[in-house]
Amino acid sequence: MTDDSRPARPVLLGQNQYGKAENRVVKITRDGATHHIKDLNVSVALSGDMDEVHHSGSNANVLPTDTTKNTVYAFAKEHGIESAEQFGIHLARHFVTSQDPIRTARIRIEEYSWERIETSEADSTSIRADEVKHSFVRKGQETRVTQITYDGASWEVVSGLKDLVVMNTTNSEFWGYVKDKYTTLPEAYDRILATQVSARWRFNWSDDEQKMPHWEKSYEQTRKHMLQAFAETYSLSLQQTLYQMGSRIIDNRSEIDEVRFSLPNKHHFLVDLEPFGLKNDNEVYFAADRPYGLIEATVLRDGCEAKIPVDLTNL
Repeated sequence: MTDDSRPARPVLLGQNQYGKAENRVVKITRDGATHHIKDLNVSVALSGDMDEVHHSGSNANVLPTDTTKNTVYAFAKEHGIESAEQFGIHLARHFVTSQDPIRTARIRIEEYSWERIETSEADSTSIRADEVKHSFVRKGQETRVTQITYDGASWEVVSGLKDLVVMNTTNSEFWGYVKDKYTTLPEAYDRILATQVSARWRFNWSDDEQKMPHWEKSYEQTRKHMLQAFAETYSLSLQQTLYQMGSRIIDNRSEIDEVRFSLPNKHHFLVDLEPFGLKNDNEVYFAADRPYGLIEATVLRDGCEAKIPVDLTNL
């Protein structure tokens, strides 16, 4: 009994993990005068036999988070960074196989793309244009992401991207929807369709005995099919476009079993120019940033189970 005579209630430790988040590592590969960049943000989360550190404060099973940070930088040198996925696989395997108390390692990586700056044909007073192979500009707004989870026996790799802004200026309609006394939206038979794509796709590679996907090619081709589907779909709804984007990926990339999208509808409304004596023939729009429609769905290969979380903010 406690001092206030109420019966003691058992308290149990639930799921727990620890690690070092957002380790920023930039790896420069020098191929003679030509340089290559891999720019990653790596987060490590480890779980396993960690009850005692919570119960008594004993750190006997704890690998310091500072050590996990150092491992990220050391592995960038020792293994290089062929791809975000491959780098995460090296890290996850190391933590699980080198530390007995650690049962599962989850590695999350964001990758920031760079492209080489095209130089001019003109002569330079300092460096010849054809010798400049080391200057880059950040590429686009999108961020490539991946999450690798390893439990010592099986792998789960979920990759994707976020903040990829796309727009169709025509070939999009929206009409025939439910109307009630609060409906004011006019039907649209030619509208702008724009969204900021957040997408995750799950690979069916899960075992070291399987042939590993070519991670860089897979990302490039998955992104290509997704964008082509967006551009080539005559859209009657953003939901329809989403399904076509996911279907195109599943149909063309055999290494992927599941795709999850979160697509905010970046509304563009025609501006009323009649007060100024002007006709607005689908030319001038007001881009509204909020509120926005949010369309989310998972597209699966037939016979496969959905495993990507519904809320992509947690992945």
